[in-house]
Amino acid sequence: MIPYYPYMPMNLQRACRRTTPNSYIRLFHASPNAPAVDIYANGDLIVQNLSYKNFSKYLPVAPGNYNIQIYPAGNTTNEVLNTDLYIPQGTIFNAAVVGELPNISLYPIPEPYTGQNFGRPCIRFIHLSPNAPAVDIVLSNGSKVFNNVGYKDITDYVCIPSGTYTFQVQPTGSDDVVLTIPDVRLKPNNYYTVYAVGLVGETPELEAILAPEPRQ
Repeated sequence: MIPYYPYMPMNLQRACRRTTPNSYIRLFHASPNAPAVDIYANGDLIVQNLSYKNFSKYLPVAPGNYNIQIYPAGNTTNEVLNTDLYIPQGTIFNAAVVGELPNISLYPIPEPYTGQNFGRPCIRFIHLSPNAPAVDIVLSNGSKVFNNVGYKDITDYVCIPSGTYTFQVQPTGSDDVVLTIPDVRLKPNNYYTVYAVGLVGETPELEAILAPEPRQ
């Protein structure tokens, strides 16, 4: 079973949608060879000891420009990343630590700001494996869901009937299956993102993380 991360708490969802000047951000550690990290914004510690494949809580932030500094957990001298991040007003997004040391970066990934209620779940795929080729995502019956998704590509959402699915990841142009994502249960009126992380043929291995997005 792939890792499955919880929704934003309902009180935070409601606050986000009625307080338009505020935005929310969640940090995601997707760098396969980086240690657990501490993350600072404008000199203030905002996330502590975030390890590979884990998400922080959603953090309420004022819109604006932020200087982001990332250090190995418990260390403030060996900086691994120093970058600037702009947070627009009234937004929700993940900021993923991606790539391999020493060339890591912070990659902002927008999330839907409002829920939908037309009865189907919607799912997208984000490719964050730095050494994997472009891939296709297909169902176990051979139906193609996403095509030619390259590193750091973010697909559009595809809305499909609710149910439990098995997805297969294939290099584009090949029938070889490099990753199987089984037992993906999709509930009506929800958004989901599947992240591909890790490395092909190396450690940590290629795998998938299913993360539900905010909902009403």
